[in-house]
Parts: sequence; C-alpha cells; structure tokens
Amino acid sequence: QEEKIFTGKVLRLHVCTMEGAEWLEEVPEDTTVEKLKERCLKHCVPGSLEDPKTVTHHKLIHATSEKVLTDTKTVLEENIQDGDVLLLIKKRAPPPLPKMADVSAEEKRKQEQKAPDKDAILKATANLPSRNVDRTVAHHNMRDFQTELRKILVSLIEVAQKLLALNPDAVELFKKANAMLDEDEEDRVDEIALRQLTEMGFPESRAVKALRLNHMSVTQAMEWLIEHADDPTVDAPLPGQTPSEATDEAGASSAEATPGPSSEAGEEEAKDELTEIFKKIRRKREFRPDPRAVIALMEMGFDEKEVVDALRVNNNQQNAACEWLLGDRKPSPEDLDKGIDTNSPLFQAILENPVVQLGLTNPKTLLAFEDMLENPLNSTQWMNDPETGPVMLQISRIFQTLNRT
Repeated sequence: QEEKIFTGKVLRLHVCTMEGAEWLEEVPEDTTVEKLKERCLKHCVPGSLEDPKTVTHHKLIHATSEKVLTDTKTVLEENIQDGDVLLLIKKRAPPPLPKMADVSAEEKRKQEQKAPDKDAILKATANLPSRNVDRTVAHHNMRDFQTELRKILVSLIEVAQKLLALNPDAVELFKKANAMLDEDEEDRVDEIALRQLTEMGFPESRAVKALRLNHMSVTQAMEWLIEHADDPTVDAPLPGQTPSEATDEAGASSAEATPGPSSEAGEEEAKDELTEIFKKIRRKREFRPDPRAVIALMEMGFDEKEVVDALRVNNNQQNAACEWLLGDRKPSPEDLDKGIDTNSPLFQAILENPVVQLGLTNPKTLLAFEDMLENPLNSTQWMNDPETGPVMLQISRIFQTLNRT
C-alpha cells in the first residue's frame, strides 16, 4: 500500500521506430531514459538485450523538441509530458579509420602539390648561369609604363570629348557628371569630429587643419594640436590647399559657368556650354598633394614647389617622390600633360579596337579617364566597372602586346 501511495505519476508515451512500428509505453516519471530504452528494445527487437552494446547503439529523441534524451536522466528530468511522442533510432556507425596505405598515399599527394622551398629551388637552379638583375632598370620600366599609360589617357580624353560633343544629350550628361565631381570627399571635414575639437576649445580653422593632417582621427588631431600649440606656423594653410586658391578656383568656375551674350544658333551654344563643362572638369582634375607628405619632404630641406612636383609625378607616394628628388627627376611634371603621338602604332591600334571605339562614346569612360589621371590608385575600381572595365582591359592588352614586339 505504501508503494502505491508514494509511486510517481505514470506517463503514457507513444514510441515510434524508423521502420514505422508504433506502440504505447506506460512508465513512471522517475524511470530513467536508459530503462525506457531497454523496454522499447524488448518490444521491437526481441533478444537484442543479449548484446550489452545494443542499448548504447540506440537513442531516444523527443519528437517535438528534437532533443536527444540523456540515458542517466529520468523522464521527469527530461520534462517529458503525458502523451509525448518519442523516436527510437539506431545511432549512425562512425566512419572507419583510413588504412595506413591510404594515409601514405594522401600525404604523398600533398607533398607533390606543395610548392618547393628555398633549398629545393637553390638545388634545382645550381647549374644555371647567374645573371644580375638591375632593379633600377626594372623600376624605371614600371615608371615608363605608368608614364606611357598617362599619355594614352590624355590623348584618349581629347578623342572622347570630340565624339561626345556630337551627342545631342551630351550637355545634360556632363552637367550630371560635373555635379558628381563636385562631391570631393578629400575636401570635406567630418562635422562631428570638428565639433568635438571645437568644444574642447581649439579654434575651428586650426581644428580643420589638424583633422586633414590626421585623416579625420579626433585622437590624433588632438595630439597634433597639443603638440603644436606653441608653434608660430600652426595656423599657416596647408601646402597646396590655400584658401585663396580655393576661392580663386570657385570664382573662375562661376565666371566660366556664366554664359555670355551669343548670337550663335542653339547648336553652337550647346557646343560652347559643353566646352565650358569640359574646362571645369579639367580644372577639378588639378593635382592636390598629400599635406603630410609635403611637410615630411620639406623637412628634409626640399623646396615646396619641387616637393609638389615630385608628388605629382609619383602619384602622392612619399618614398617614390623622395627617390625622384634625389635622382634624375624624370619624367618631368611637364611630361605628364603631354599626350601620346597620335600617329604611333600603339595609339592607332587602340583607336581601331571596336571595344575602345564604343567605350569612347560613353560619358562614363571619359570620367574614368579623368579620374585615373588625378587618382591613379582608382584604376582598379574602373577596371572592375562593367562599363569601363572592358575598355581598360583592351588598352592594357594592346599596350602589353606591342611592348613585347
């Protein structure tokens, strides 16, 4: 009678197997999962308990929660309720261990695919005649390639402008393009960062200079301001970015943008307007030296003008500009604005390419050329563009092909 009084609640559970067998098990809630599993195996696989591994090779899963039940816990601890459905399945056998022969073959295959190390390369090339590679010549060849590519772009810009001037929608297209070029990220100052510095008590003009010198980092700009607080030249404008020049440029742009009286036909007026837009785009392409590189090179004793020239020739790369200043200073800044010989086989081959011909009628191609002249590092961006990428690829292939012959 005491056993009947203190026995736990009996649960009626539905048990299913993967083979489709179903039955009802009535178990007290203090029954362990392992005991429940033994009862299920006795029901569906008679004589299976003779092998002790049979219980461990099966598992019970709660159908609703998809939880695997732990053998050592009771039905109550697993929070199984009356009427729940359990699934009895056999555990998947672990994959067999690979044979030693298979392991050796796999290791051998990996070793065959492995790149040779330094010792193997030296051993394989020991009998080859030694040749001294002139790194200076290689560096100059790369620089010559950049210079030649720039000349090609300058000449292609002139051709594209003539072709696009024939497009009746060219004026509207380039007005939009001109507006896009107005969004110059380098000249913008982070307003939040500027406000943080001015709230600390630093003058606004000095804070703007510090942020531009330190790539809009508030922490570095604050350190620079504290370090140069007593510097008499702290308020001097950055080299190449004087406010007066910016004002003059803006004034010149507005002056040229104002149409003068003309008695020409509408077609001529559109052509003149397009010419003015081209001029403004070209003006925006004017080189802006990196202020930090200018200051660093001027501290070495070089004049500001020659430092700016060096950075312009070497795409704002400080180390290359330093080598240019200490070397023969070729190519000269004047060479950068010269185009390629229009009668040369290289330029003729580029113009005869159908992909290039089609691309030159696209205003986006002209903008890409202009942007690459100002920021050569943006070449990768335009190479990946679906509209300008094929044009740049054809130009590169033609240049490399003729350069080998």
